[in-house]
Amino acid sequence: MVKDYHCNIENIRNFSIIAHIDHGKSTIADRLLEYTGTISEREKREQILDDMDLEREKGITIKSKAVRLYYHSNNGKEYILNLIDTPGHVDFSYEVSRSLAACEGALLIVDASQGVQAQTIANINLALKSNLKIIPIINKIDLTSANPDRVIQEVKNISEIKEEEIILASAKEGIGTSDILEAIVNKIPIPKGNSNLPLRALIFDSVYNPYKGTIVYVKVVDGVIKPGMVIQTMSNNIKYEVAEIGIFRPKMQPIKKLTAGEVGYIIAGFKNIKDTQVGDTI
Repeated sequence: MVKDYHCNIENIRNFSIIAHIDHGKSTIADRLLEYTGTISEREKREQILDDMDLEREKGITIKSKAVRLYYHSNNGKEYILNLIDTPGHVDFSYEVSRSLAACEGALLIVDASQGVQAQTIANINLALKSNLKIIPIINKIDLTSANPDRVIQEVKNISEIKEEEIILASAKEGIGTSDILEAIVNKIPIPKGNSNLPLRALIFDSVYNPYKGTIVYVKVVDGVIKPGMVIQTMSNNIKYEVAEIGIFRPKMQPIKKLTAGEVGYIIAGFKNIKDTQVGDTI
């Protein structure tokens, strides 16, 4: 795949994975990364050994919270899928909601033996409040204790989800991965936005790096952002020149521009995290 690959906004899908702790969220994410060639088997092993979900760049820990996948769909088209991570624990409901604000859809993972938990309901309510399209996935169907029929009924009872929308999967065995990717492409709405309008980008996370300053995670709502542009946030009038923009694959990879609907990072000489409040608009 081309290094600096862009596509029309119609071919972009932004989604998160919401799940009760231990229902298999990270394994499903790993399968999606492998299936789309984002990471190799070797990298996956290294990733688990190296960082336990934290990215190490020059010995600095970086939260890698927005990975870009390239997917060639059964319909013959190429898609950019942005997997935006959300904390798995309900105590992080503020963090979850700000991550969801950058998405149009969410994969809802429910364990085939444990079924719907209180946190599952809390997560569904958050997703619905954010107007997200929910793709329900019953995971771990390979377990001897699995009872998918019961769990299907539980999922249907707590929301407007139709039975035919539910995907049965086993992330461990790789069952259902292609069905999940096709559902992301076919069910999750296209991001709203226009690259010809003035720049508007939503900040959904930020992290401090001693070498590069504050790295801001953004979803571009309208317009285009390129290195050399002068930007400012809505909450203060300080102007910053963009030094670098890029995407996570899952390592940071600089690119030439981010356009409407895309998700990535910006480095622009922000001195501290306070300059870039989450939920703010650039």
